[in-house]
Amino acid sequence: MSPSTSDASTPTFDKPLKLPLSQEELDRINAYLRDLTPEQILTWAVEHIPGLYQTTAFGLTGLVAIDMLSKITENPPPLIFIDTLYHFPETYELVEEVKKRYNRDVHVYKPEGCETVEDFEKKFGQKFWEADETTYDYVVKVEPARRAYEELGVKAVITGRRASQGADRANLQPLEVDSTGLLKLNPLFSWTFPFVQWYVDTNKVPRNKLLDQGYRSVGDWHSTAKSADGDQGERAGRWAGKAEKTECGLHVDYFKMKAAAEAKVRSASDSRLPRKTLGEQAKESAPAASTAPAVQTSA
Repeated sequence: MSPSTSDASTPTFDKPLKLPLSQEELDRINAYLRDLTPEQILTWAVEHIPGLYQTTAFGLTGLVAIDMLSKITENPPPLIFIDTLYHFPETYELVEEVKKRYNRDVHVYKPEGCETVEDFEKKFGQKFWEADETTYDYVVKVEPARRAYEELGVKAVITGRRASQGADRANLQPLEVDSTGLLKLNPLFSWTFPFVQWYVDTNKVPRNKLLDQGYRSVGDWHSTAKSADGDQGERAGRWAGKAEKTECGLHVDYFKMKAAAEAKVRSASDSRLPRKTLGEQAKESAPAASTAPAVQTSA
C-alpha cells in the first residue's frame, strides 16, 4: 500500500496487514517499529499482524514477551513449544509454571511419530545428535515447527531473538520474513541482556532454575553446559567448542535443511539397509575424524 499518515509523523498500516508483504512495505514497517519500545512493538503486532503466534523455548527473552503480552491484551497470541524430548526437567517444570501463572494453554509439538525418548531412539538411534547434528536439528525442531505452523494456520511468530546475542543475530530487524514467507517479529531486538534481566527481576517473571546454577542459556541437556569462568557471552555454554554453530535450525534456511534431511530419511528406508537407524548410517558414512562424540547441538 502507498504510505499514508494519520498525522505528520505516525504512519498507518492495513489492519490486518495484507500478506505477503512487499520489500517496500517491510522496510516501512521496520522504519516505524525500530524506534518503539518492546511493549509498543507487541501492541502494534497484536493489532496488525494476522495469524500471530509465539514460539518459545521459555528462555528469558521469550518469558519477558509473555509477561508483556499478559499486560497488553486479554487474548495474547497462542504459545507454541517445540518439545525435542531432550529438554532438562527444569525446563518442563517452567512450562507448567508459566501455564499456571499466566493462565495460558501451550501447543506442544514433538518429533513426528515420537511421544517419548524411547520412540525417538528406536527410530533414529541413540545420541543421534552426535551422528548427524544437522538432521537431528531438523527432525526435533524444524519439522515439528513447520508442522505446527501448517496445522495451526500460523502466518507470523514472535521470537526471543536479540541483536546483542551476536553472530547471525547482530543485524536483527524488528520484523523479518524468512524463506518460507513466515513473518518473524523480534520485539526485544534492541535490548541487551541487562535490560532483560532488569525486567525479569522487577516483574518477578518465572525463570528456569538452571540459570541460578551457572547456566547462561538453556537448550537440550546434551548441548548445554555451565558457562566457563570468564565466559560472558549471552549464549555461553551452548554448543561449546563449536564456534561455527550459533543457531539450532529454526532460524536458518528451511528449504536447505529440509532437502538434506529428507535425503537422509530416504536413505534410511533403502532396502539394502532395512535395520539400520539414521544414526548408525551417519556414523558409518562419516570420516573417522568426525566420529568422536560432539555433544553440543540443538537450541
